[in-house]
Amino acid sequence: MPTETQPIPLPVTAVTCLEDRAHVERTTGLDLRAGIQQLRLGPISALAVDRTLHAELTGEHGATVLDARIVRTWTPRSPLPSADDSALRRRMRALEEEQQALGHRVDRLRTRLDLLGKLAADLLRDIAEGTGFGETDEARWTRELDRIDAERASHGEQLRAAEARLKVLADELTETRRALDVAEEQPAELVGDVELTVQAEVAGPARLRLTHLTSCALWRPAYRAVLDAGSLTLETDAMVWQRTGEDWSDVRLTLSTARSALTTDPPRLTEDRLTLRDRSAAERRTVEVELREEEIADLGPAPVLGLPGVDDGGQTRVLHSPAPVSVPTDGRAHRVPLTAVTTAASSEYSCSPELSPLVTQVVRFDNTSGHALLAGPVDLVRGSGFTGRGTLEFTAPGAPVELAFGSHDDYRVIRHAEESRDTATLTQRTLITRTVRLHVSRFSAPGEQGEQVVAVRERIPVSEVSAVEVRLRKEACAPEPDTIDADGIARWDLRLAPGGRRTVTLVYEISASGKVAGL
Repeated sequence: MPTETQPIPLPVTAVTCLEDRAHVERTTGLDLRAGIQQLRLGPISALAVDRTLHAELTGEHGATVLDARIVRTWTPRSPLPSADDSALRRRMRALEEEQQALGHRVDRLRTRLDLLGKLAADLLRDIAEGTGFGETDEARWTRELDRIDAERASHGEQLRAAEARLKVLADELTETRRALDVAEEQPAELVGDVELTVQAEVAGPARLRLTHLTSCALWRPAYRAVLDAGSLTLETDAMVWQRTGEDWSDVRLTLSTARSALTTDPPRLTEDRLTLRDRSAAERRTVEVELREEEIADLGPAPVLGLPGVDDGGQTRVLHSPAPVSVPTDGRAHRVPLTAVTTAASSEYSCSPELSPLVTQVVRFDNTSGHALLAGPVDLVRGSGFTGRGTLEFTAPGAPVELAFGSHDDYRVIRHAEESRDTATLTQRTLITRTVRLHVSRFSAPGEQGEQVVAVRERIPVSEVSAVEVRLRKEACAPEPDTIDADGIARWDLRLAPGGRRTVTLVYEISASGKVAGL
């Protein structure tokens, strides 16, 4: 079985990004020979999960895959300069090049000085021999000696300057290398290849499709809501991070909330015994009650404690990118547009003084995007520009959505609460009277006209036992609430003119029999 020395490129063509990993699909064309052969394809990310590797061949020649495995090798970083080198590494490379050039210059200067020394020795010997034979040429000898001495002095000065610069370069290069060792690590790079054993009945082309899971990739939903008069544009995006070691270039991107890491084993059954006993005399004489806070959820599933990552309502959701996407392997967040929809929206100013004294602009609209809106952050934009960031809860298709676009600084709300308690002597019945006063003021700029409606909400306790009764004293309320829902939320729609003030009074009674304890 011959093995190819050069790996066949195996690019990424499609990616399904999950909550904490990614399912990568690769396709390439192969030119197979008849018989059994072993191919080497890659490189691929070394983070690929071996047990999830799956390869299949399609074609008209009946080729089949006999074996597929991932082989990883350590490849040291290339010593050649690249665009990804840091400024410190480029500085070290420049110092090394200057040191090498100066070393060659020092060698040339020393060679030149040696030649000048030999030339001076030959000239002195010539002078001694000529003097012995009675030949004198003082002018030529003086001229030649002066020229040689001048060149030796010039080259000697250049050599001393070059050697001094070499010493400075050596010290600077030592410091640079020490700083580089501290600032950067240069580990060998782990690269993966796929060894594929295939069998083909006849020679011919075939198409290979290879899939596997890889870690260090995830996504989260993000939104952008633009409010324009009576309409709202909701843009659904995906924030994608990946550091798998290879770039995703022009891939078909799919976003899924499937949790492949969760096991499928059924829960372990544990014994739970229920026993009956007679109530004691003290228990029959009293009714234990307590005040507790209940969160009202109109839509969507109840929150699950410990559920990590994306809130998908307990059902796997799949979203697709409308265009090919490129995500580099830099570990940074990349925004991928998914859908955009414009729908009619209604707006009101709302306030719940028990929770916050601010009056907030609340926008309501229906989810007409055609898919479920997963829980995630939303950027809020209106006429004045970016106003802040909110949170969008899980919303089913077609369900209503509420978004708060920030507080309105023209309003001020003050809340005062009073409570009185009275116990009847004969019946031992406890009567608790609570009075809540809300003062709403509007401060407007000069020249502003027109009334605005502010929806003010205050809650009334709801009793679950017959021994405790809650009654609204309508005659003492000023004004009487416009509506009271089944959860005990009282609402007033207050019309305020510029500079106007309104006071709302809510009075209700909690009556409990003498058997009740805990109020």
